[in-house]
Amino acid sequence: MKLEDIYQFFENPPPTYLCQELAVCYILYVLLQEGESYGTELIQRLETEYPTYRLSDTVLYSAIKFLEDHKAITGYWKKLEGRGRPRRMYQISVEWQLQSQELSRLWQDYISQRTK
Repeated sequence: MKLEDIYQFFENPPPTYLCQELAVCYILYVLLQEGESYGTELIQRLETEYPTYRLSDTVLYSAIKFLEDHKAITGYWKKLEGRGRPRRMYQISVEWQLQSQELSRLWQDYISQRTK
């Protein structure tokens, strides 16, 4: 390590990877906005809208499984235009609308505190 490396770290910090708790809130945030989405799109959207954050496949799909197990989201297959194979799409279940809004706000609060 050199002294310049320390300054470089703070000028261009490495991305922060979401934990499962944040991933759950982020997924619900996107689904509330978009109505539906699929795994790869969730990851790409995070990297586009929040460039300092990343979401690994492992954490994403464990968060999706958690949400499916709790009946918060439902998954279904959908053929998207311009794509070869169908995508597994997710949407929030009707029973989870209020809970999803609360958890979505946790994501928004977390992000707004980090971008001040």
